[in-house]
Amino acid sequence: MHNPSTLSDATSQPLTLDAVSHSYGDALAVDRVTLEVRAGELVALLGPSGCGKSTLLRIVAGFINQTEGRVIIGDRVVDPLPPNRREVGIVFQSYALFPHMTVAENIGYGLEARGESKATCRERVQEMLATVRMEGFGERKPRQLSGGQQQRVALARALAVRPRILLLDEPFAALDKNLRLDMQIEIKRLQRQFGLTAIMVTHDQDEAMSIADRIAVMSRGRIEQLGSPVAIYDEPETLFVNDFIGSSNRFEGSVETVASDLYGVRLASGAIWTVTSRRSFSKGDPVLVTIRPEQLALTSKAAPDTIPVSLKLSLPIGGELIHDVESPAGEAFKVASPRRPGASLDMSSSMHCALAAHAKPILFPRPAA
Repeated sequence: MHNPSTLSDATSQPLTLDAVSHSYGDALAVDRVTLEVRAGELVALLGPSGCGKSTLLRIVAGFINQTEGRVIIGDRVVDPLPPNRREVGIVFQSYALFPHMTVAENIGYGLEARGESKATCRERVQEMLATVRMEGFGERKPRQLSGGQQQRVALARALAVRPRILLLDEPFAALDKNLRLDMQIEIKRLQRQFGLTAIMVTHDQDEAMSIADRIAVMSRGRIEQLGSPVAIYDEPETLFVNDFIGSSNRFEGSVETVASDLYGVRLASGAIWTVTSRRSFSKGDPVLVTIRPEQLALTSKAAPDTIPVSLKLSLPIGGELIHDVESPAGEAFKVASPRRPGASLDMSSSMHCALAAHAKPILFPRPAA
């Protein structure tokens, strides 16, 4: 039986990116990114296509030599080292398995390239097959495996060399939805079991929210915000993060009252919401109020803080109903409510939208038109 602590002790190393920049000609892809990934932590680099996240991953792997800055693994600057000497394992979106090799040969490839003995290779391959729950598959070829099984083999190959850092490049993109969830659970299990320091690149916010310890939201080569999934979702620091993570409604308004960090904001519909904000505003300032659909509720009762709405459409999505509503001021927004079997809304009745209990609207300065 293998000893999980052996792999854990070998791989739990911190990773530091120190003011890393990279340009492709005149195009700046990564702009002075500084990031510290703690030993045993999984950080997701999350952002839209072209934000610099994949370039950053390839810099860590050694496939790209950055224009400026340093990559430090443990206490060693690895910039002069080629990829095969950085002790970094990488799992690609396409799996990148050798089709002519068996599963066992694929897993042992990196070990043989390092000059490990045949006995060590055999032992490590069996250990990794057990780790990813693929015992008995060693003699199969990749074409005889499902997508999820190929992903497990790719993960086993990355872990076999006992990397100090594990890099995951869009690891679930080629899998269907159900299999994707299974592999998210599997990778998180192994990352925790072995205390792996890992960076995952993804454009899928659900993936990042589900398995990352912290998320670095990237835009235009920079990290816009770094924090836990809950902090990123509940307390976005910029409008970009607010709009990129989850679904969010925007309401234009102006500040009517100021009392310390409490602001009374009149919306275009006439409703007045009291919003707590760490940002400072003055009376009369034009602002944007953003709020998640699940923090709103539909009611038949009118009040100073409710918005009269007409219901355009309701869509059942899993355990929720997503209501598409519109105010008399022409504001279109979404309200989420739990879906109860047999329950329905009367679309002809007069309805209002209210803040749900414990709602936390967020204030931003209104961008110039």
